[in-house]
Amino acid sequence: MRTLMTTLLIGAALAGTPTAAPTAALLQAEAAACKAFEDGDAAALRTMLTPDFTLVDSHGNVTGLEQNLAEVAAREPHYDEFRNDGQHVRMYGDTALIVGVTHIRGKAGGEAFAADFRYTDTWILRDGRWLLAASHASRLPDPPAPAATTP
Repeated sequence: MRTLMTTLLIGAALAGTPTAAPTAALLQAEAAACKAFEDGDAAALRTMLTPDFTLVDSHGNVTGLEQNLAEVAAREPHYDEFRNDGQHVRMYGDTALIVGVTHIRGKAGGEAFAADFRYTDTWILRDGRWLLAASHASRLPDPPAPAATTP
């Protein structure tokens, strides 16, 4: 009985781990996409996005693959920082959703900017590779300024 129970517990534990490898691969793919945005590497980014990729930006504008790649290649805006954190991954077979926060910092039109966005990315598995098919970003409010202290 003890052996059967141990076997069942090990089996149950192992049954919960298959998503660990896809989750790690997805987060790696997402980190590589962030690096491509930050580096202005449109050629690398093209290999990470589906041909029908769409982005819904924080103003509600919908853009496609070529428009996004042109922006990245032109480095306008120019990103000094483009990173994600706080990701939550949900797997649906060969599709995955990632919800997290993107932190960006750089220059647009010569003016410095910094902002945080809540995002949802939709990834699909094609020929053994995760590709980003769609992304939506909503700007988060700026953190409140520190309260002034009086002596």
